[in-house]
Amino acid sequence: MRIEIIGAGSVGLLIASYLIEQQTDVTLVKRQQYQKEQSIARTNIDGNITSDLHVSIASRPSSKADLIIVAVKYGQLQAVYPMLADIPVNIPILFVQNGLAHFEEALQLPQQQIAFSSIQFGAQKIEEFHVAHKGIGVMKVAVARGDLTSFTFFKKFSKMNFPIDFEQDAELMLLEKALLNCFINPLTAILQLKNGQLITENNPFQLLKNLYNEVMTVFPQYEKIIQFGQVVALCEKTAANTSSMLGDRLAGRKTEIDTIVAPILKKAALQNQTMPMLQTVYLLVKAFEESGEKM
Repeated sequence: MRIEIIGAGSVGLLIASYLIEQQTDVTLVKRQQYQKEQSIARTNIDGNITSDLHVSIASRPSSKADLIIVAVKYGQLQAVYPMLADIPVNIPILFVQNGLAHFEEALQLPQQQIAFSSIQFGAQKIEEFHVAHKGIGVMKVAVARGDLTSFTFFKKFSKMNFPIDFEQDAELMLLEKALLNCFINPLTAILQLKNGQLITENNPFQLLKNLYNEVMTVFPQYEKIIQFGQVVALCEKTAANTSSMLGDRLAGRKTEIDTIVAPILKKAALQNQTMPMLQTVYLLVKAFEESGEKM
């Protein structure tokens, strides 16, 4: 089994580490030039380090993969799409991004087998090839085009610390994750708090609840997808985590606010609805991006 992962950020490295650990032939596709072989290290939940996970490095995806996992952030996808258009159309592709903005874009590709993933585990990149597993969570997968059997082999890699589940509706799965992220990620980035502090500190908790109520007032149908208790539960489960958006702000990087929050604001505008609180949250994060502020 040969799996190629485009992107060697925290998520790509963590997925690669667990696949390699299970005797899978993994290639990381990176823009930077490296030796053709590297070794990944993973700091586990219990603090122990798993090392000597050997991975191949390439600059472009090949035509020999059994599966290609796209693990770059949304803002990097425009550079990835042309590479994917050049590979055989029968190679399955799994997209691992936050938000909804990439869903329709990815389905414009000629590939016959396209699936999407919703990541609920925590990962933090420590060094170029060292990643920390920061919180156990499910890697959900749903097929949007093609045959489910082209992806079901991926289920065999599921294990206690790296659970993998399959969902039926890819767009609904991504919407659920986008809603969770639009409540938690922007607030942690603005307030510079760990996820758990949103529910243990009074004022952040009230902000979280008000934001949830505003979204559900405009989209009452979303309450069937996600209840406030699920938001609280995720904060509890990832209490010690630094959200990806806060991590981006601390590093002075561009965040994923445009793929997580902007689509929800756009949906509201199409219904002639306003969302003042979510709009303010969006503009604050964008202002941090424009300033290039590093904390």
